[in-house]
Amino acid sequence: MKKYTNWNQNSIHNLILHKIYSIINSSRVKKHSKRRVNFILNKKLKYYTKEIFKYFNITLLAFGFIIAIVLIKYKPMYKVSISGTELGYVKNKEALEEKVKENIIEKQEKNIDTIAIKANPEYELKLVDRTIETKEEKVVSTVEENVEITYKYYEVALNNEAIDSVDTIEEAEELVNQVKEENREQDLDLSIIEKYTEKEEEVQTTAIEMAKTDIQTKVTQKLEEIQKQKEEEERINRMPEINGIKLAYAPISGTITSRYGVSSRIRSSNHTGLDIAASKGTPIKVIASGTIAHASYQGAYGNLVKVDHGNGFESWYAHTSKMYVKVGQQVAAGEVIAAVGSTGNSTGAHLHLEIRINGEHVNPQNYLYK
Repeated sequence: MKKYTNWNQNSIHNLILHKIYSIINSSRVKKHSKRRVNFILNKKLKYYTKEIFKYFNITLLAFGFIIAIVLIKYKPMYKVSISGTELGYVKNKEALEEKVKENIIEKQEKNIDTIAIKANPEYELKLVDRTIETKEEKVVSTVEENVEITYKYYEVALNNEAIDSVDTIEEAEELVNQVKEENREQDLDLSIIEKYTEKEEEVQTTAIEMAKTDIQTKVTQKLEEIQKQKEEEERINRMPEINGIKLAYAPISGTITSRYGVSSRIRSSNHTGLDIAASKGTPIKVIASGTIAHASYQGAYGNLVKVDHGNGFESWYAHTSKMYVKVGQQVAAGEVIAAVGSTGNSTGAHLHLEIRINGEHVNPQNYLYK
């Protein structure tokens, strides 16, 4: 029994040793096989990498050859359009924009206040035939046509009425100060008005040196006009009224040859108006605003113009050589309505003036030619 046990133990020991040896041996075989596989893989990887680089170089060479052929016949350019309208091609987009900026946007001319491009150029990079020429000048010219320019200048005004224009605010201030200094005794209402326009032709400015000489003359003229206007207003204010209607003018200047109410062998009754002698063709002014009620030939009166001034007041102008108005026409005080003549029952060129109130004639010298 004991002997069997010892054999059994030896067998088990040998079996274990055999197993260990087998594992070691198997590991050596696998390790050797793995090295061989890696060697084969590395060799194939190098081969295929070499082939890939070979085909890549061929492809790159072919692509470069195609590009070279294309570039011989074509060239890259920018197609330029504005609002969908093609203008042409340019080589350099940045150079064109710089040209537009220098020639248009930053244009340095007097009186320019702002410049705005209504439609900006649009660019598209394209390959075009080498025979196509660039159109930079045309593009710049078209852009220039599509800009809005605002001009600024300064008016020097007297009583809010412009009398001269200059380019800058400094020039305007200099002119105002100079004019005020030279007219210290006058209370001048001088002001500076900043003006803007999009029409260059409206900018009619005067050079500062010329303006200095010119503006004083204009101010003097304006002051004289203002004085005359003031005197005219005072004259009219002194004129009488008829039924609330202000008379403004005597119809003509001349010599009175026949007064109201006198009798004469050439008349069947006393004189109903006032005769004022003047040269044939002398303009006749209406004495107050009104409406033409009659303008035609009427017996002894000859060519007769009647004006209705309202409130029952009428003025008549007889013996005229010409009549410049028509029935229904509105006339302003002082407007020329006829010319002195000798039509009808007349012994020479003169104006027969009648004033009628509510249909009755009155002496004109109650109001005029006193």
